Amino acid sequence: MLTNLFMGTTIWWLILIIVLVIIELATMGLTTIWFATGAVVAMIASVLGVPVWLQIILFILVSFIMLLFTRPVAVKHFNKERTKTNVETMVGKQAIVVSEIDNLQGIGRVMVDGVEWTGRSSDKKVSFSVGEVVVVVLVEGNKLIVSKLEEE
Repeated sequence: MLTNLFMGTTIWWLILIIVLVIIELATMGLTTIWFATGAVVAMIASVLGVPVWLQIILFILVSFIMLLFTRPVAVKHFNKERTKTNVETMVGKQAIVVSEIDNLQGIGRVMVDGVEWTGRSSDKKVSFSVGEVVVVVLVEGNKLIVSKLEEE
């Protein structure tokens, strides 16, 4: 009877490991792999006859320790060659004001790389006139937040 209980939990841990690895392979989010590692430790504990409550505690502890301490390093290492999306490349670019920017009136348009965007000033009190060159400091949804271009 006791052997069946340990064998049963071992199989459940194995099933959990397989499910978590499949999810990781499908998403490549570097999240479920750490929980799979916790499940491996719990499965080993199950094979050694450790009580179920301790297996669960080991699973939780190992999973979160792996997640907290190794995920940031792994994300940094694996995302080195990630290319920025169009919106991410906007910050730092120069834009030309094509319609007066006035935050109080909620108006303004800028053009960046031939594409027209809604523009707003980063300083709520500053407005920009048509033809001024500004720099994009932030993207909020479909709006480019701009500021005065610093002269070099």
